[in-house]
Amino acid sequence: MTELLDLDEVGGRVERTELPGGLRVLTETMPGVLSATLGIWVGVGSRDESPAVAGSSHFLEHLLFKGTATRGALEIATAMDAVGGEMNAFTAKEHTCYYANVLASDLPLAVTLLSDLVTEARNTAEDLESERTVVLEEIAMRDDEPSDAVHDLFSETLFGDTPLGRSVLGTVESIEGLTRDDVDGWYRSRYAVPSIVVTAAGRVDHQQVLDLVTAAFADRLSGDARPAPLRTGDGVVDKPARAAGLINRRTEQTHLLLGTPSMGRLDERRYAGAVLDAAVGGGMSSRLFQEIREKRGLVYSVGSALSHYAGAGSFSVYAGCSKKRVPEVLRLIRAELDRAAADGITAEEVARSRGQLKGGLVLGLEDTGSRMSRLGKSELSYGEYLPVREVLARLDAVDETQVREVAAELFSQDTCLAVVGPYRESDLDRL
Repeated sequence: MTELLDLDEVGGRVERTELPGGLRVLTETMPGVLSATLGIWVGVGSRDESPAVAGSSHFLEHLLFKGTATRGALEIATAMDAVGGEMNAFTAKEHTCYYANVLASDLPLAVTLLSDLVTEARNTAEDLESERTVVLEEIAMRDDEPSDAVHDLFSETLFGDTPLGRSVLGTVESIEGLTRDDVDGWYRSRYAVPSIVVTAAGRVDHQQVLDLVTAAFADRLSGDARPAPLRTGDGVVDKPARAAGLINRRTEQTHLLLGTPSMGRLDERRYAGAVLDAAVGGGMSSRLFQEIREKRGLVYSVGSALSHYAGAGSFSVYAGCSKKRVPEVLRLIRAELDRAAADGITAEEVARSRGQLKGGLVLGLEDTGSRMSRLGKSELSYGEYLPVREVLARLDAVDETQVREVAAELFSQDTCLAVVGPYRESDLDRL
């Protein structure tokens, strides 16, 4: 049965159909464009991995582009290049997405190629060995970029040796140890139809997409299987796994993240949390930017981020500065968090932050890729689609009291610090 989920000038026409076997298809029609973006989402990510196979989901994302039962890697790439399209993929902690952006007239090609990757991958031992080097180079590239490395270090420091604490990329040791049976077994067991969501946005027709998807998945659309249940997580994380983490590196700048556990993505306080995040470190008018960069010129980059997962989350502040300025920058960050915990934020800041978030949401939906992504995340992460007007209404409902309560809870907890720079372990206690 097809459901009409949204129809207005902000959200477009959004429709959802659940096909036999548990495959879900969501589309958003945008008549004013000439393109379409298709995504095939699989509800598996690094959070599902054990330490022994860490990085399997990301490795598999790479490997699927190496060829299928009917197409080689060059044929796949040539077919997409020939129509001027873009095809790529990404792996996150809780899902993997394969996507293509094409002219609307080339949507059938996009469905054919992406569905072939997801359902008919060869995953040969030879391809695995060649791609292993590529993934190891990606890890090396991450390690060479301190601002990237510090984010993985922060996750490890906050969540410890848990799936949320481990990098999506895996480790050099885990990638070197993966066998063809490990990766192909992960593919066979995890890429099942009930875990798959197909989303499309742009100049698309829902029935056309349904017909294309039905033909592409063919005999897999049988039986009475239901979609995989919504991921609920493993319980609330109420304190950091350890106080500090360090990667000793001879860098010109010290890169640091100071943070604390936060609410999971289904917590209704997430809207108040978003307003708080915007006011504290979400833009050029935020407290951290004004106090640390504009008034004192201590950093080039400083800001905060609120991340949500199933049953867990994090709030963090990032800054990059010279080593001699680190103690002062950390003191100022902590002072701003303490002030927000004690007093909340002003009515003017609440109003400004609401406006910033609302404008960012609507402006961020100007292209087909962002609309396609919103559909996929809504289905896999939230189990429901909220019309844009509903999200705007929920942001409008946030008031000073709600923000103050969230600030008092978040910023009164134990914090943890991740540092990449020229330090020794003995320096961390001082910091």
